[in-house]
Amino acid sequence: MDQSRRSGVETPLRCGYCPTMITPTTLFEKIWRQHRIVERDDGQTLLWIDRHLCHEGSFHAFDKLARSGRPVRRPDLTFAFADHYVPTRDRSAGARDPEIATMIRLLGENTARHGVRLFGLGDPDQGIVHVVAPELGLTQPGLTLVCGDSHTSTHGAFGALAFGIGASEVSHVLATQSLWQKRPRTLRVTVDGRLGPHVSAKDLILAVIARIGADGAAGHVVEYAGEAIRALPMEARMTVCNMTIEAGGRAGLIAPDDTTFDWLHGRRYAPKGADWDAAVADWRGLVSDTGASFDREVRLDGASIAPTVTWGTSPENAVPVTDRVPDPEAEGDPGRRATLAAAVDYMGLIPGMPITDITVDRVFIGSCTNARIEDLRIAAGVLKGRRATVPTMVVPGSSAVKRQAETEGLDRVFIDAGAEWLESGCSMCAATNGDMVAPGQRCASTTNRNFRGRQGPGARTHLMSPAMAAAAAVTGRITDVRLLGETA
Repeated sequence: MDQSRRSGVETPLRCGYCPTMITPTTLFEKIWRQHRIVERDDGQTLLWIDRHLCHEGSFHAFDKLARSGRPVRRPDLTFAFADHYVPTRDRSAGARDPEIATMIRLLGENTARHGVRLFGLGDPDQGIVHVVAPELGLTQPGLTLVCGDSHTSTHGAFGALAFGIGASEVSHVLATQSLWQKRPRTLRVTVDGRLGPHVSAKDLILAVIARIGADGAAGHVVEYAGEAIRALPMEARMTVCNMTIEAGGRAGLIAPDDTTFDWLHGRRYAPKGADWDAAVADWRGLVSDTGASFDREVRLDGASIAPTVTWGTSPENAVPVTDRVPDPEAEGDPGRRATLAAAVDYMGLIPGMPITDITVDRVFIGSCTNARIEDLRIAAGVLKGRRATVPTMVVPGSSAVKRQAETEGLDRVFIDAGAEWLESGCSMCAATNGDMVAPGQRCASTTNRNFRGRQGPGARTHLMSPAMAAAAAVTGRITDVRLLGETA
C-alpha cells in the first residue's frame, strides 16, 4: 500500500493505478490491491481506509472506543455529519425528542474529544453525509471510504470503493483506520444508448433493480458502464451508485473521467495546483482494462427505459409508469406469488390497475438519493407555474444546496406551488427525525427504499424521480411527467 495515503486528506494520490500488467484488471481490483495491507488464510483482507464518515448513530462506536481507552487513530481522516436525526423545522429550538437531542449532543462531544471535524447543526456545510462529502471534495477517485450507513455506495460515482459498515466495524476503523473485509465478486452493468426525454438516473437504476432483483448483486461490487452511464452528470451518477445497495450490492463504481474531474476541481478538500495535475494523471488509470474479466455481466438498452416507479414493498417492484400493477396469480413460483400478493395487499392496490390510477396523499422530494441542486432544479421545472394538490415537502440535501437553490429562486418556485421548503437533513427518508407519512397514507417519494413502514408505521411508499414526484404533486396521482408538456 502506498504510504502517501497515510499523510492526510489533501495529499494527492501517487500510487500508480496503471502499472504495466500482463492480466487485464478491473477498476475494483486496482483499488483493492492498492489498499490491501495483509490477507489471512480464511480469505479476509485487511484494507487501509482513506476516509471514515460518521453520523449521530456512531455514539455506540465512540463509547466502545472510550471503554477500551483508545483514541481515534486518524482523526484527520475522519469526518462527522449531523444528518439522520436533525430537525428540518424550527431548528433553532433543537431536537424535541430527548433521545435524539442526546444523540446529536454526543456526536458533538465525541468529535470534540477526539479532534474530528464535525459538520453539525449551525455549520454552513451541514447536510446529509452522502451529499456534503462529495460537495467538499472529500470523496475522490481511488479512495476507500466507509460510513455506518448502507448508502455509502453513493461515493462510488467518483471511482471510489465506498461501502457501509456496522457499528462494530465503525469502532474498528476509528481505532485502526483499517478494516477486515472478504473480497467481493464483480458485476458489470452496461447501459447502452441514450436515455429519452425526462428519463433520469433514478429511472435507470430502478430499471436495473427490476431486472436483476433486490438480491441480484448480493456479494458483488457493481461497475456501471456504457454510453448512457458516461452521459450522466455527477449528481445523476451518485443516484445510480446510491441505490446499488437496493440490488444487494456491496458497492457501486463508475470509472472517473473528465466529468468527474471537472466536478471536483476547486473543491475544498480536492488537491490544488501541481498536486491536482498529478492526481488527475493518476486517476485516469482508474478504469477497467480492455479484456478485464467480471464474474457476471448484465446489459440494458437505455433508450428502452421509461419513467419508472415502484408499486410494492421492495425496490425490485418497479415498472414503467405506462404499466399496470402486476397480478400475483400470474406468477408461477408459489413463494414469489405469496410475496407479491402480500405487497399488493399492504399497498392497498388492485392487480391489473394502471399505475397512473394510483392516487397519492403526499409527496417527499429529498434524501441522499435525490436532493442535490440538479434534482431540485428538475423538480422546480415541473412545479413552476403550477400548484401542488397534495402536501409536498422539499428537503435539500445540504445547507449549501439550500443556499444555491435560494440564490436561483427555486425556493420561491416550491413555495409558490404550495410546497414546504425545509432545512437540510435525511428527514422523511427514514422517518427518524419525526418527519413521517401517516399510517395508510401513500407517498410519492424520491428516496431509495419502499419497505413496509420505512417512512412511518403503515406508510405506503412509491419510489420515483424528482420529475415524477413533482408531477405527482401537481396531479395528486402517479403521472407520466412526459404528458405534462415541454415545461416539465
